[in-house]
Amino acid sequence: MSDRRAINSPAAPAAIGPYVHAVATGNLLFVSGQIPLDAESGELVGTTPAEQADKALQNLKAVIEEAGATLADVVRATVYMTDLGAFAEVNEVYARYFPNDPPARAAIGVAALPLGSQVEVDAIVVLPA
Repeated sequence: MSDRRAINSPAAPAAIGPYVHAVATGNLLFVSGQIPLDAESGELVGTTPAEQADKALQNLKAVIEEAGATLADVVRATVYMTDLGAFAEVNEVYARYFPNDPPARAAIGVAALPLGSQVEVDAIVVLPA
């Protein structure tokens, strides 16, 4: 029997497609990509990649906390950006969320992201025992 559990956080924006915020199975949590949407209005937040990264990471944090974990439990993150020229400013924001012992990470340049966002972040998390 599968121990797969869907996780949805009321503190993160509703999914904009047929997916859940995250899926937990065993001691792993797979967090769907989070873009910089306001949870209440569903509107994009921020005009710069740095501002959008901050909001996307806030949303990621909300989903992870809903599952009973913290950002310190993230073992792998992926940051998607429509402009890799903004890497330094996004990295500065990212470092504030992972100040000590950061997770493994990939940063990927993409042509476009949902709803015109400039940044999206997903993660794999080890859930606390």
